[in-house]
Amino acid sequence: MVENARILVVDDDENIRKVLMMILQDEGYNVDMAGTAKEAIEKTRKNFYNLALIDVRLPDMEGIELLTKVRDTTPRMRKIIITGYPTIQNAIEAVNRGADAYILKPFDMTKVLTTIKEQLRKQQEEIRYSQEKVAEFIETRVKELEAEKIPQKRP
Repeated sequence: MVENARILVVDDDENIRKVLMMILQDEGYNVDMAGTAKEAIEKTRKNFYNLALIDVRLPDMEGIELLTKVRDTTPRMRKIIITGYPTIQNAIEAVNRGADAYILKPFDMTKVLTTIKEQLRKQQEEIRYSQEKVAEFIETRVKELEAEKIPQKRP
């Protein structure tokens, strides 16, 4: 598990938010909640979250639309759509708009926790990969600059 991973739960149902928060906190996660898309966008502008659980139906915006909005505020955040209204069209649109996973209500908490752990693991792999690529770029660039300093012999 990612130490102290920060999770944002976005659902208009206060009971669902509270239950998810309690369970996730018991698992060692730092949890924040939002009841509307607007509130979620504001929170992602001010805070970093590793992962967001986003309900498909929110009072002020569809959760699928929210996916693209939070991508602008927190690009590396993993996003999991949660819904009690599953359709193939919803699932396809969610994936096309950037959802990393799709979970159905009522929740199977074992599946929810497994999905969260898997998404956080993938996030860590992406971060490591990015860091390796940056290190490779720097090493290559240093060699290029050093080569430019050495006067070239002309025949």
